[in-house]
Amino acid sequence: MKTMRSYINQYVELSVSGRKDCVRGLLIDIGSDIMVLHDGERFLYLPLLHLQQMSLSVKQEAGVEFSGISWEPSQDLSYRKVLMNAKGMFTELYITGNQSIHGYVTSIMNDFFVFQSPVFHSVLIAMRHLKYLIPYSPNATPYAMNPTSFPVSTPTMALARTIDQQLKKLEGEFVVLNLGENPGKIGLLKTADTPIIEVITSGGASMFMHIDHVKTVHRP
Repeated sequence: MKTMRSYINQYVELSVSGRKDCVRGLLIDIGSDIMVLHDGERFLYLPLLHLQQMSLSVKQEAGVEFSGISWEPSQDLSYRKVLMNAKGMFTELYITGNQSIHGYVTSIMNDFFVFQSPVFHSVLIAMRHLKYLIPYSPNATPYAMNPTSFPVSTPTMALARTIDQQLKKLEGEFVVLNLGENPGKIGLLKTADTPIIEVITSGGASMFMHIDHVKTVHRP
């Protein structure tokens, strides 16, 4: 970590799990389990769990400027603290597939958190699968909507402490796993007996999956 910290205030490029393209930016800070980059416009918070490779970038993106960045170093910068600070702030998340999701962190449990999205409604997100988080400016709202059109609210479902316990609570309900990136991960959650869940797909077939591969869960 000491050698990595020597790269702070330098332009770096990262290989991040699940992304084909490199992530580039100015390395701002490194915490116990998360790092912070600035891409010239916004701060990116990346859990170290998904850092596959980091090196100095051979060239900076054209037109990217880093003047006037305001950042207060923190001795206790951590993934959980970043999530806590993001509650109620319009945020972009990248988890899986080729799309980001936008909305608000509303609840944080032991190993998952709840994200309220205008598109997906309440999404349960396993902490170990978040690739990066980007907060918007304080006055930003989803899709420039009036705040009254999408009020931030706490989830109506009863929340368990862990994602496997939450899946158990959802037995018998229709769910979409991993943002529906695969049609085989949409259906009736028949059983959630750790470590395997069983989902009945549209054709009536059983699909089995290890809980560690459940990145997100939401009810349509």
